[in-house]
Amino acid sequence: MTVAVDQALQAWMPALPLAVAYSGGADSTALLYACARRWPGQVYAIHVHHGLQAAADGFAAHCRQACDQWQVPLVVAAVDARHQPGQSPEDAARRHRYAALAAQARTAFDRPMASVALAQHADDQVETLLLALSRGAGVAGLAAMPAQWQRDGLHWHRPLLGVSAADIRQGLLDQGIAWIDDPTNTDLRYTRNRIRQQLLPVLEQVFPQFRDTFARSSAHAAQAKQLQQELAQLDLQAIGVPPRIQALQQLSPVRQANVLRHWLLQHHQATPTAAQLQELLRQIGACQTRGHRIHIKVGYGFAVRNGANLGWYNP
Repeated sequence: MTVAVDQALQAWMPALPLAVAYSGGADSTALLYACARRWPGQVYAIHVHHGLQAAADGFAAHCRQACDQWQVPLVVAAVDARHQPGQSPEDAARRHRYAALAAQARTAFDRPMASVALAQHADDQVETLLLALSRGAGVAGLAAMPAQWQRDGLHWHRPLLGVSAADIRQGLLDQGIAWIDDPTNTDLRYTRNRIRQQLLPVLEQVFPQFRDTFARSSAHAAQAKQLQQELAQLDLQAIGVPPRIQALQQLSPVRQANVLRHWLLQHHQATPTAAQLQELLRQIGACQTRGHRIHIKVGYGFAVRNGANLGWYNP
């Protein structure tokens, strides 16, 4: 494989066996091929079939052929990627994809996987950061994508975050390894594609080292995000689950916002908009009488007052 990919994998020691999320595109192809060569017999592949476009069956067929050639066990997981009212199609597809990867990694092969590898690279990281900036995101968004984390009893890794898309594709060309291009990747109706095709070339000209410098900024934001999470955990222990409204009111507004974001995400997988969170804080501050009512949309559900506590539900 390419020098860049090989270098990225040299310092990476995932717990084995390892499952690679394999779409058939250039990035996951390079990652799966490199991993299969480095840890023969310990690497498996999972292809998530979203069924969202006519070419999806062809993607799965290509992945089967490549895995047969490389002697890598493959499972194709079909998912229903439809989104709920109020949920973006992209977010729904992402949630379904991660759920499918976790389920298949645990049960689909002759043994449960210890780790899952994803093929996002340096350009993906820059795109994620720019999207977060365009939306006015806080430190959680500016932290972009983590290189590793734990969830669902698995270790998750993105070992190619320091490798550019161009280096990955050039390495595949040098090795004569085929991949498939998703036709939606050239559709300029999607903001991420416009960033990739129109903005990144300009950044390359003006700031040639932008991938490295943006990555450092994201790393700083990730540290701040960790501090916020640790404080939120301490505050949530103090105010309880569900949160006691009177205990919430004893915190400063910024700590209220921090702990509420944490509670909503960790316990309800809900993310409020800035406007929703500000209105929720206003209503919590105004909640001084027994009869005061709280009932506002937050995320894809509603925050409500349940007696002395704050609740959330999705109708």
